[in-house]
Amino acid sequence: MQHPDIFTRPVCDQLIARIHRITPGTRPQWGTMNAAQMLAHCSKAYDALYDADHQRRWPPAKGLKRFMLKLLVKGTVCGPKPYPRNGRTAPSFVVADHRELEHECTKLVNYLNKVQSAGAASFQGKASASFGPLNVNEWNTLFYKHLHHHLTQFGV
Repeated sequence: MQHPDIFTRPVCDQLIARIHRITPGTRPQWGTMNAAQMLAHCSKAYDALYDADHQRRWPPAKGLKRFMLKLLVKGTVCGPKPYPRNGRTAPSFVVADHRELEHECTKLVNYLNKVQSAGAASFQGKASASFGPLNVNEWNTLFYKHLHHHLTQFGV
C-alpha cells in the first residue's frame, strides 16, 4: 500500500487524533467548507457503505455512468497522486447546510473505528457505489487519501 494502512489500529488512531484537533474555530487553508461541513463531507465515503438513507438517495452507479466514473474518476480517487486543491466534488459528497461539529466528529470517528474493526480482508472485492468492486489497496487509498487531504486542508 502506498498510503498508510487505515486498516491498522495505529494509523486509524493517528487519523482520529488529527480529527480531534479540529475545533469550531479551525479554518480551511483553501475551499469554502467550514470544519463541521468538512467532517460531514468526509463521512460521505462511509455513508455510501453503511447508511441506508444515503444509499437510497444516491444508488450505485450502473452501466454507462459507472463505466465513465471508472474511466475518468477512479484513477484520481484510488490512485497514488494527491488530490488537487479546490477539485470538483461529487454531488453525493456536497455538504452545504449547517452541521454540528461534535456530532460530525463523533460520526466520522465511529466510521473509522467500524472500518478498522472490520479489517482489510472484509474490503477485498467489496463494491464501491461509484466504481464497483475494489481491492483492499484501492479501498485503503480511497479512505486514507480523502481524509488526509481534508485534514491537511484544515491544518491538522
